[in-house]
Amino acid sequence: MAAYALHAQHFVLPSKMTGEGYLVVEDGKFGRFSEEKPEGEVVELGDAIVSPGLVDTHIHGFFGHATTDCDAEGLNAASLELARRGTTAWLPTTFTDSVDNIAKQCKAIHDARASRDADFMGARMPGIYLEGPFFTYKHKGAQNPKYLVPPSYAAYKRWQESSDNMIVKSALAAEYDEAEEYISKLAAEGVVTAIGHSDATYAETLRAVRAGATCFVHTYNGMRGLHHREPGVVGAAMVTKDTYAELICDGHHVVPAACEALVRAKGWEHVVLITDCLACGGLPEGEYMSGGLPVVMKDNLCYLLNEDGTTGSIAGSVLTLALGVKNMVDWGIVSPEQALRMGSEVAARSAHVDNVCGFILPGREADFNVFAPDMTLEATYLAGRKVEA
Repeated sequence: MAAYALHAQHFVLPSKMTGEGYLVVEDGKFGRFSEEKPEGEVVELGDAIVSPGLVDTHIHGFFGHATTDCDAEGLNAASLELARRGTTAWLPTTFTDSVDNIAKQCKAIHDARASRDADFMGARMPGIYLEGPFFTYKHKGAQNPKYLVPPSYAAYKRWQESSDNMIVKSALAAEYDEAEEYISKLAAEGVVTAIGHSDATYAETLRAVRAGATCFVHTYNGMRGLHHREPGVVGAAMVTKDTYAELICDGHHVVPAACEALVRAKGWEHVVLITDCLACGGLPEGEYMSGGLPVVMKDNLCYLLNEDGTTGSIAGSVLTLALGVKNMVDWGIVSPEQALRMGSEVAARSAHVDNVCGFILPGREADFNVFAPDMTLEATYLAGRKVEA
């Protein structure tokens, strides 16, 4: 692949967002940044902002394909569609299910990644996120209650074996007696544990953090809320300084004012923008299955479908991460630079995959996004090649 230089108004580099300059891309990898025009081909991007490719660390599927399908080809098809919408890396996220089925899902995700060649133009899969089955009933949300169980290191080891060690993150409810041991064992292996779908008290949540938990699952949603006499899981998410808090930024799961409250309490550097997108993301409105449960998508949101045909609680989003980034800027909560970092660098760091994605660094695969000044996504590149819309 020939070398070229990008010319844009801003680049989101690890140190800070630059002014106008040039970023070299050579053999599909990032080169050096310079304020001076280099020799050779220049790709003119005008007044755009060039950022690291977006990293979605909590997403169940897209465009009709889900982790629960146990379908490697389908996951790669989802990856292609995600890349067309700005996501260059994702952690395929499982649902609460039987131990056997989760093992099958993990194997399918591994097989999807293993089947790709150098010409594949879909979002990368740097790891797997286990969302469940170690949750409790009160805040089960759209997780299938039939399969809720206490944390089991033996089950985790089976899933890790099935995935050929792709699991980088595992969620659980902090109130289980088994939680602290599970957390500490995974922390020793460098695997992130996240607290969610939990009715834990503030004290129970702090114990989990002290055992090694470092993340909170879609903060506010599916957890004991903040009360002035019992701060709960939300209160712990806000005050534990070295943890990360996921945030679904579609304006429905969490209203903008609550998004701002979390960012102000925790600091943008520790708030991870996610989608929690279901398989029906990118598809028309209608009825679908998600995590073994019937859902209906309408008005840019998914709801559980009751037996009588009425809609129940929110089941998940159909958000794209690029739109979530734009929302946070449009709502006046963070700057464009901060929003882009929250969807790339912060996300990658929170899931311990920042060694392979989330940063524009010399020698890294040249995965990046091009945003207009109004934060509209203009283009996405994987390994220096433009993704066709």
